[in-house]
Amino acid sequence: MEKDDGLDAAEVRLDDPWYDALASGWGELDGTGAPAAVPAQAAPEPGRSAADIYLEVQSSAAFQEVRSRYRRFVVPAVCAFFAWYLAYVVTATTAPGFMARPVAGAVNVAMVAGLGQFLSTFLLTWAYTRHARLRRDRAALDLRWDTQELTRGISR
Repeated sequence: MEKDDGLDAAEVRLDDPWYDALASGWGELDGTGAPAAVPAQAAPEPGRSAADIYLEVQSSAAFQEVRSRYRRFVVPAVCAFFAWYLAYVVTATTAPGFMARPVAGAVNVAMVAGLGQFLSTFLLTWAYTRHARLRRDRAALDLRWDTQELTRGISR
């Protein structure tokens, strides 16, 4: 019994930068049952090295915007989380009476603050992934595609 995948095994290479493009919508079925066309690759310009291309991309406005969006979220988030953690540790060491104050039954302020550390970690992780998905992932993926198109065929 033969298995027919519908694709030639030689058509899909693991080192192909478009290999994981299905996650972004590229190459999905176009309604006729056939994969949609992937844009043609441009031939590399002679005399350009991969390092030159990466430096060009790094100095581009699109790359700087992605980095700026990253920093605008990460720097305040790290500062706020570090301040919250430091406040917890300092309060636990300098005000043990306050931390031992009961809140409800055997639960005291230290337990609530400690659980708050876990909760804030999960909330920060959720906020980071949401921010990345909504504000950076598409632009970063576009930069990746452009860079891979420019470096295709250039020996590193």
